[in-house]
Amino acid sequence: MTQLIFPSIIAKSQKELNAKLVRLQGAAKTLHLDIVDGRFAPNKSLQFNFKLSPDFRYDAHLMVKEPEKWIARHQKSKGINLFIPHFEAIYFHSRYILWMKQLKKPVAFAILPETTVTHLKEHLPYLDYVLVLTVHPGFYGSKYLKSELRKIKLIKKVNPKVKVIVDGGMNPETIVEAKRAGADLFVSGSYLMNDHSAQDAVQKMLDALQKG
Repeated sequence: MTQLIFPSIIAKSQKELNAKLVRLQGAAKTLHLDIVDGRFAPNKSLQFNFKLSPDFRYDAHLMVKEPEKWIARHQKSKGINLFIPHFEAIYFHSRYILWMKQLKKPVAFAILPETTVTHLKEHLPYLDYVLVLTVHPGFYGSKYLKSELRKIKLIKKVNPKVKVIVDGGMNPETIVEAKRAGADLFVSGSYLMNDHSAQDAVQKMLDALQKG
């Protein structure tokens, strides 16, 4: 079965990271790493020489300045499937897309709430994934911005094949809203981490998706 829900991880130390990896055992096969440098967004996460468990695969959401440098350092990391830099942090988008294709990596961009679909429209035909943030980035539990879901239809109109990831405020109620808006994949942080069982929380969201 294709994984639809990706638990996100914010951690400021290896100890915190290890505890979350243990907590997420059995909840998912691929995890969503929130890399935050304190410059692009007002928080810091995974800003140390972290070690990842081989029990999972990983996507890396890069809320950092100069994400190309981070990708260059980690492009051969066995566990990282997908790099998701912010469109706003890339200066030469066509060059970046070509680089990813040369590396035979899927091409993805994340967009902030302030960024309109018009900004990335010319690049959409070449993308495999777009991550739509439905919160302001950097923290668990930020305010959910339902209006951002309107972007999904606009993105799909330009490129019906692109997979849209919704990240921010996802729980059994909001995930149904995101699905109805056309989202393909979903990232959840605070809801999964605050539940007594991350595995149960994922199942509740999957049940909501099936019913919705």
